[in-house]
Amino acid sequence: MTATEQRFREFKMPDVGEGLTEAEILKWYVQPGDTVTDGQVICEVETAKAAVELPSPFEGVVHAVHFEEGATVDVGTSIIAVDTDPGAGPAEAPAAAEAAPAAEEEAEPQGRQAVLVGYGAAPSSTKRRARKPQAGVPAQEPAAAAVQAELNGHAAPAPAPAAPAAPAAVPAAGRPLAKPPVRKLAKDLGIDLATVTPTGPDGVITREDVHAAAAPAPAAEAPAPAPQPSADVATGGSEAVRARETRIPIKGVRKATAQAMVNSAFTAPHVTEFVTVDVTRTMKLVQELKQDPDMAGLRVNPLLLVAKALLVAIRRNPEVNAAWDEENQEIVRKDYVNLGIAAATPRGLIVPNIKDAQAKTLPQLSAALGELVATAREGKTAPGDMAGGTVTITNVGVFGVDTGTPILNPGESAILAFGAVKLQPWVHKGKVKPRQVTTLALSFDHRLVDGELGSKVLADIAAILEHPKRLITWA
Repeated sequence: MTATEQRFREFKMPDVGEGLTEAEILKWYVQPGDTVTDGQVICEVETAKAAVELPSPFEGVVHAVHFEEGATVDVGTSIIAVDTDPGAGPAEAPAAAEAAPAAEEEAEPQGRQAVLVGYGAAPSSTKRRARKPQAGVPAQEPAAAAVQAELNGHAAPAPAPAAPAAPAAVPAAGRPLAKPPVRKLAKDLGIDLATVTPTGPDGVITREDVHAAAAPAPAAEAPAPAPQPSADVATGGSEAVRARETRIPIKGVRKATAQAMVNSAFTAPHVTEFVTVDVTRTMKLVQELKQDPDMAGLRVNPLLLVAKALLVAIRRNPEVNAAWDEENQEIVRKDYVNLGIAAATPRGLIVPNIKDAQAKTLPQLSAALGELVATAREGKTAPGDMAGGTVTITNVGVFGVDTGTPILNPGESAILAFGAVKLQPWVHKGKVKPRQVTTLALSFDHRLVDGELGSKVLADIAAILEHPKRLITWA
């Protein structure tokens, strides 16, 4: 690593998930010129799994931010440069400091010109003493330019009449003068170097030139659009229709969720069973637990007892807590339960899970549920919190929905939908009375969960919610 590289450090987009290949930059918290410390959050990115804040691994002054907010960046691509020794005085960044010192064309004492690797010597205003040309034959360019052009796969430039000396911005090979890191920066920013005005010595394009070219030009007053024929709207013309539509790019969490659901729906044969149950006693228990000193400060709601009921049902029917290993042709039964809770967020549906939920007491489970949901809604769920789930609950009841046919989370064998709890007429002890009633739906992978096993699990959950004392007797 050169001294310049040690001073100007490039921070590359890390793989913040499990094998992810790209991330979208949501927000920058720093800009060029800002001082940063080691560990300071510099930006927020969104992967296919979650939004993640990235800390700076360097301390110094931000030299350059390579991508704008909203850009999707491949893992391993540099996103920001930090000057780790700003007190050392002005210096070129690595992109402008990687010249090839041994390839220079010696000039007259008036000056020497910079030469870039692979380009040979560029024409210069300070030339060697020209040989006396033969009659009718124009003066030739230096031989080194012709040789270098041939090595680059180009024909030597044709002789041309002498022209007044001017600073050259293009080498003999016909490409703008720019060092490899500057060319990469231009490529990342979508800038054609041929359109960039060079300001560096001998017509070399610098990083600052590329950033200047990438800066948005002042908006010119646009001419008024031509009026659309009214017949276009009446006939459903494409331009008129698009003007009345909103198009949202499919990326990040939504893109990953869509792909996962397609893969799940067309890989695992889904079966869904339903049961409607009187949960009046469970709702009374929820109210009692809210007053219990052991649950003080915790969020107690029906979902908590549904989760506990599912965990008890899995203990009684452990075969449902499994996965299908297609590659090894095995059914993998899990002796632990990582309980996923489907959470709707502004960026899409995510399913973080509570690790080893089967080992948690009711207060511990309540605390874990509250933290999981709050973190998900803030968009701060870590990728690791969404990996390794074994079974999932989706609470569609919060939207007033009675039930649904949930699609399995990839890699899991069962998902429980918890519908809205409503006051309904119900036969209770031989009489029709108003009771708190809900509908549960259990989808399962029919490759490893047959109808008998699926029915037992769903029946156990319903029985616990109807008589919650079974949380004690069956546990």
